[in-house]
Amino acid sequence: MKQLRNVIMLVILTAAAATAQTTQSPDVDEKPNSPKTGSITGRVVNESGEPLADAFVSLRGYASRESYSATTDRDGNFRFSGLSPVVYLASAGSPSYTAAPRDPDSTQSTSYRIGDVINLVMIKGGVITGTVTNATGDPVVGVRVRVQMIRDGDGQRSRYGAAMRELTTDDRGSYRIYGLPTGTYLVFAGGGFGAYENDAPVYAPSSVRDTASEIGVRAGEETTGVDIRYRSEAGHSVSGSAGGSPGPNPFGISVVLSSTLEGGSQANESYYQQPGTRGFLFTGIPDGDYDLTAEAYSPTGDIGLSEPKRIKVRGADVSGVELTPNPLGTISGRVVLEESKAVECKQKRRVLPTEILVSAWHNESEARSDKPQFIWALGGPTFPNQQGELTLRNLAAGQYQLIARQFAKYWYLKSISLPGTTNTNRSQDAVLNWINLRPGDRLSGLVVTVAEGAASLRGQIKVEEGASVPPRSYVYLVPAEREKVTEVLRYLATPVAADRTITLNNIPPGKYFVVIQPALDKVKPTLTKLRLPDEAETRARLRRDAEAGKIEMEFKPCENVVSELRFAAK
Repeated sequence: MKQLRNVIMLVILTAAAATAQTTQSPDVDEKPNSPKTGSITGRVVNESGEPLADAFVSLRGYASRESYSATTDRDGNFRFSGLSPVVYLASAGSPSYTAAPRDPDSTQSTSYRIGDVINLVMIKGGVITGTVTNATGDPVVGVRVRVQMIRDGDGQRSRYGAAMRELTTDDRGSYRIYGLPTGTYLVFAGGGFGAYENDAPVYAPSSVRDTASEIGVRAGEETTGVDIRYRSEAGHSVSGSAGGSPGPNPFGISVVLSSTLEGGSQANESYYQQPGTRGFLFTGIPDGDYDLTAEAYSPTGDIGLSEPKRIKVRGADVSGVELTPNPLGTISGRVVLEESKAVECKQKRRVLPTEILVSAWHNESEARSDKPQFIWALGGPTFPNQQGELTLRNLAAGQYQLIARQFAKYWYLKSISLPGTTNTNRSQDAVLNWINLRPGDRLSGLVVTVAEGAASLRGQIKVEEGASVPPRSYVYLVPAEREKVTEVLRYLATPVAADRTITLNNIPPGKYFVVIQPALDKVKPTLTKLRLPDEAETRARLRRDAEAGKIEMEFKPCENVVSELRFAAK
């Protein structure tokens, strides 16, 4: 197979109005007036495209109290009406089903705005079954059995901690846990509550965590015979007190015990400490190293977090651990909208500040070694208010790249900046550079600029006879104008679909080199990796390859380009 790295021919057959995004109504961006309320509709289907009736659908606004639920009809359809124009997250659930894993190459949105039409795909989950018996072979009845995913179907551990499912054994000592995503699991029994709450967990087949069997599970298949010989060995207790709060009238404090074992996603145990009390107690803890962290909640939504305290359990109880939550960091600022004077952009839908999603993406290489995984899930995305003001809350100390996503077809992300760290008036590019956040920092002056005039590209890849496009190939756009080379947001990427079509929206107007190459990473989305602060050399290499191909395209404001791209391999 010839490797497609150098583009030697590109033919633009035509330029015309392209269709809207597949998750939106066809005319959602072609009308000038932004709706005050609207609907989100869709279907829930299985992996074969067949409708799932009576599936539960949840819809909630990011960083808002808006939350809705619905049940699908016999054809799998659902509808939410009277919605505010904000950014929403949608999910579905159905007995024995699990959400289809997200394709890392997919550009399909996982966040939605009013007017979108959603297709939620569920797949039949995997099953783990087995029995729990004692040393004499008798069934152990009513003991808790848990399955913990340590790696997903791609062999990657979760960024934010292990997914866990559990139930208790029946009168025969049997268990059957279903609806599991594809992945690698640990299975263990004991601890938690009742007669077994002080027992250390026993992992299949009859071992401690270090020597536990790893169980592979595939969606739609049943893994049987995952039996556990229960040993009834007493674990240890871990106790102490947690105090303080990030504000008045706290809702209570959760103390999280996280295993520090490598090789998989971290398992977390939680103890809820009621408001007005200070003590916590974990029982049935086996020997090992752990991090203890306290989370304090307040009515404002702010979270206080203690510094993780490392403890070692070695054949004895651990007591007297004191944890004091302190405020987490925030980044505040505003969204600025820049309108285009191009006549082609008139009568197009205006972007709304409340439909712009802003998030702080932590440096994963730093995060994995320094804090429990769950901490990085605390500071979720947010959207501005109607005046464009926003605050990113509950950010742990660390390095962050700021990311913004907007949904209007004819608008693009122009820049994200913060005031400079010196006494100069120069601002800091918050995409090109990591933002260093110390414990409790309150950074202000964030400016997210979203500009009108974005172009779009639809195309079909044509390859010379005898060549073929390798799996997981991407079409990349690289800025051709020298003064734009360091503008990270002008590096664009879109996957080549199985039918060799491409779709790319929100392109900043200007001149670009076009090149086709393999994906940059087999797990992380390629566009995310391409724009990371640490990937300057990746961008430079891509630019060298694109310049060598000498294929250039120019996109004008609000232009919808439909092209046939002919690529030939050397």
